Amino acid sequence: MVTGMGFCLPGEEQPLFTADEVWNVAANGRSCLKHHGVYYGSVDLPDTAFAERLPDLPGIFSQHYTNAHRYGLLSLVEACADAQLSIRDGDLTDAAVLVGRGGIDANVSSYLEVLHADARTTTPHQAMELFVRAQQGLTPSDVALVQGALMRTTGPCFTVSCGCASSAVQIGNARRMIADGDIDLAVVTGVDVFGVDVIQNVQRLLHGAQRAYDSIRVDGMPELLPAFDRVMRPYDRRADCVNHGEGSVTLVLESRDRAQRRGAYTYGQVLSHGMTRDGLSNPLASDENGASLVAAIRKCLGDRWEIDQIPYIHGGSDGDVVVTAFEANAARTLYGDAVEDLLMTSQEACFGHNGAPAGALGVALTLLMLEQGEVCPTANCEEPADNICFDPVPGVHTRHLEFDYALTCNYQIGGVKSAILLGSSDVD
Repeated sequence: MVTGMGFCLPGEEQPLFTADEVWNVAANGRSCLKHHGVYYGSVDLPDTAFAERLPDLPGIFSQHYTNAHRYGLLSLVEACADAQLSIRDGDLTDAAVLVGRGGIDANVSSYLEVLHADARTTTPHQAMELFVRAQQGLTPSDVALVQGALMRTTGPCFTVSCGCASSAVQIGNARRMIADGDIDLAVVTGVDVFGVDVIQNVQRLLHGAQRAYDSIRVDGMPELLPAFDRVMRPYDRRADCVNHGEGSVTLVLESRDRAQRRGAYTYGQVLSHGMTRDGLSNPLASDENGASLVAAIRKCLGDRWEIDQIPYIHGGSDGDVVVTAFEANAARTLYGDAVEDLLMTSQEACFGHNGAPAGALGVALTLLMLEQGEVCPTANCEEPADNICFDPVPGVHTRHLEFDYALTCNYQIGGVKSAILLGSSDVD
């Protein structure tokens, strides 16, 4: 059961932290992307936002936190408060801490500081600070390290790095661990930081690389290199780019027995998880035929659920036409003639393509849609592409839908496909 949600995501004026704030953006198809020469989802976290929510952290550690640490800790605190679990009172000391990380941008500066430090001129105090900064920030397990310390947990604590499917994989791991009786409480966080300065420079480099790229392109690779200077439009006929973002999403997962014992509010259930890979030799390509996504969804449904029980799929489209192609082909294969009735939407253009948080954000948004009986529109989709066989709910208004089951999908470069089956709180 999902009993808590917390966020640290880009907002229009200020960062978004609560389910209500995130729903207000997604349900109205609004975009929080900002223009920095490229379009990018910036959290723009005020110092006061962190200090107000976490006032008691020892300065020896907190002064060396990266933005990945800060975003991950803030979404954790919000999720625990939403679940009415007190970190201070020890309510999470037996919780599993599972983190998904995809990018390493937040780790680079700490690495370079240590790499270039001169032992002859570095004072003992400076050396100690470098040591603390490096130990906290050099590895992808950085956020799990500080979250586990904040909660003082004795439970499992580990990080998965599987690109944009990272937190989705961790949600699947949490569900299995709870189902097997290994744990009865897990906190799952997806967090990433993609440096806007890096993206700006990549954009400049790509403008000059297109001709060389055309000469080496093989089947399975898109016609155009990615661009970031235009607005992303998932499922739209004008879609030709991806906009990145940053931030964090945390979900609290509990066993049904534990949630019922403490009278917790439940948003819904994580029922199953399936994962496959295209099996291509090209590490940067995805197969457009959708067969691997079909396999992941069928693996997820197993023998217990049927595809006709699923009227809504939360897609992982980020505006990449290859992603749209394999999603459309998979939907057509799964649903046949009924595919026209399928609602499939993406809210990536609300906050930017933020990597590891995408899986947890997809679960959170889909559970909110189940709860509200409303499907959020696909942000920035106004003119659905010709190859779209499903209904992407274009525009800026929700679509009413009474439903008890839904799928949410995420993908990693290299052909990884992840599918999670969600259900309302009272279904089997």
